[in-house]
Amino acid sequence: MEIEIRDLKWIIAVSEHRSLRQAATVLNIRQPVLSRRLRTLELRLGVTLFERDNCGTRPTPEGLELLVTARRVHEEVDDLLRKLKGRSSRHRHRLTLGLQASPSAGNMPTLLGEFTRRFPAIDIRLVDGSCQRLLDGVRAGTVDIAIVTGSRSHWSEHSLDLWSERVVAALPAHHPLALRPFIQWRDLNATPILLPEHGPGADLHQRLSDRLTGHSLPPILHHDAALDRILALVRGGLGILLVMEGATGLHYEGVAYREIRDGERPERLEFSACWSPANRKTALMHFLATLRERHPDLAPPDLTK
Repeated sequence: MEIEIRDLKWIIAVSEHRSLRQAATVLNIRQPVLSRRLRTLELRLGVTLFERDNCGTRPTPEGLELLVTARRVHEEVDDLLRKLKGRSSRHRHRLTLGLQASPSAGNMPTLLGEFTRRFPAIDIRLVDGSCQRLLDGVRAGTVDIAIVTGSRSHWSEHSLDLWSERVVAALPAHHPLALRPFIQWRDLNATPILLPEHGPGADLHQRLSDRLTGHSLPPILHHDAALDRILALVRGGLGILLVMEGATGLHYEGVAYREIRDGERPERLEFSACWSPANRKTALMHFLATLRERHPDLAPPDLTK
């Protein structure tokens, strides 16, 4: 005979509550319905599953044997359903956001905070990396949208110009340059420069080379490590770290941040959002709508879908 998942649930409830009336109440069914179903199972199995008397309802040895399997099967089914439901929920309500620079300060945390308040059911998964890695992720479908610096010139899909951020030097608080209100590029030609291997490191390296054309470049050391670890090197006096303005929310004792200028103007890098038109996920559409409210899309309509 066939035993339904519902039967297992009912058998477990009767065993736990030792009362048909209480079990029926918990299961939100009528007691006669529960009693008839148990009788039908016993007749079809040819065994008595529960002893019934004035003291309540207790499982027989055969009932206990079935109960062990019933609990195991019921737990496995519940676990499977939770996994499937969680997987489906993540697929429908997750935004994988690629970031080339730290979101600890500036526009990015404000944007993420607003988006989370408006769409609390959407989970955001952050992916860090170089511009190329993030754009490759967008192409492959593993990243929904990437916010990268101006090095996206080789990106031919949809994009939206966003904000710019100042280029900033993180240096030891006791360094002579930390006494100045800002730093000129030429001030960096005598100090080792630390750059992150990923994130905006390549763009910052290029900008440094461009601004010091005709001057000798300082030693440049790329580190495949998180910013907090590189900041530890800065505090130890091992060099000056170039970062974007958004990283200044990372407070590290013994480290000071100073704006870098090109003459009279702060040095800035532009940021853009890049995504694939083939990606029609609801989470991405909501995120793009939020972005466009802050940064209107001025491209022709056929390029902004």
